Amino acid sequence: MSSDRIDFIDLGLSDYLDTHRLMLKLVDRRVAGKIPDTVLLLEHPDVYTLGRRGLEENVLDKSIPLYRVERGGDATYHGPGQLVVYPIISLAENKLGVADLVKTLEESVIRVLAEYGVKASRVDGKPGVWVDGRKIASIGLALKNWVSYHGLAFNVNTDLEKFKGIKPCGMDSDVMTSLHIIKGHRIELAGVKKLFAETLASLLKKQYLVKAGADNGI
Repeated sequence: MSSDRIDFIDLGLSDYLDTHRLMLKLVDRRVAGKIPDTVLLLEHPDVYTLGRRGLEENVLDKSIPLYRVERGGDATYHGPGQLVVYPIISLAENKLGVADLVKTLEESVIRVLAEYGVKASRVDGKPGVWVDGRKIASIGLALKNWVSYHGLAFNVNTDLEKFKGIKPCGMDSDVMTSLHIIKGHRIELAGVKKLFAETLASLLKKQYLVKAGADNGI
């Protein structure tokens, strides 16, 4: 399905394995052209994940569930207060390379942060978004037939203590920060989701629709 539309599906707080199964199902449907580009927006309960070549020694806390998954990158944490974004996007139809999609996701976060008065940037060789030398968003993608999946973790109100249980992307845990820490107060996640959807759709030059998971028959 070639379309100038992109659908955002808000799953709220969603179990990791349930979300992973749904993501793979939607990837197959996107590869088959049965759905337009689709982006999942959600939070996960506490979970650690390792990328394809991630090192298990980078996971120190064994009390939180750990899953090895298809994406690139090493160890990361997902949990409540973090905006997780899974872009199921046809790179071929959008005339994008992998690096282009990474930059587009980074740029979306950078522009959202600017709306909150925060100046963010990229660091060469380290995918993600950084504020004053600390990482606020991580990116790890996978591809199937040039359709992307896995994606982005944006620390909004994230409990940064949970990063102490891993070496995030092989780095010390104190490299991580959040919008909450930077601004000194909790941030309404719904507002961040709305801004992110608007921004990503604009950068991809697409019309967009945001649906709740229940409204999408999921």
